[in-house]
Amino acid sequence: MTPEERLAELGITLPAPPPAVGEYVPWVRTGNIVMTSGQLPWQDGVMAYTGKLGAELTVEDGYQAARLAALNAIAQLKDAAGELAKVTQLLRLEGNVHCAPGFQGHPQVLNGASELLNAVFGEKGRHTRTALGINEMPLNAAVLLCLFAEVEA
Repeated sequence: MTPEERLAELGITLPAPPPAVGEYVPWVRTGNIVMTSGQLPWQDGVMAYTGKLGAELTVEDGYQAARLAALNAIAQLKDAAGELAKVTQLLRLEGNVHCAPGFQGHPQVLNGASELLNAVFGEKGRHTRTALGINEMPLNAAVLLCLFAEVEA
């Protein structure tokens, strides 16, 4: 089953890859490696989750924000590779969680992204991960994710 078929089976429509919000590109490919810029929880051109985890947002809100940001990262991968079946292995997910002092639920928040990636890519979706908490975030977004993937030549 292809990643696109898994998305359909999950009832998920892949969005258009979000454009950059600054003077950078949404992804770069060098050889067989694709790296996305930071992906935010955009939905239909609107930041769907804003605020700090542990203050305005719950862990469940963060989980959904990470899932949405991962969906945007998948859209960037498709744009870079042409089709998701060309992704041979997800390598690394780097996640930044916008959080209030004392918040320590970073792993549970980023599970929203990891679980989606694993569901869409199967064994090829298993990845390494970094989860960091930060005090301020661009556009007050709840999370920001970067994805690294190996793709067919």
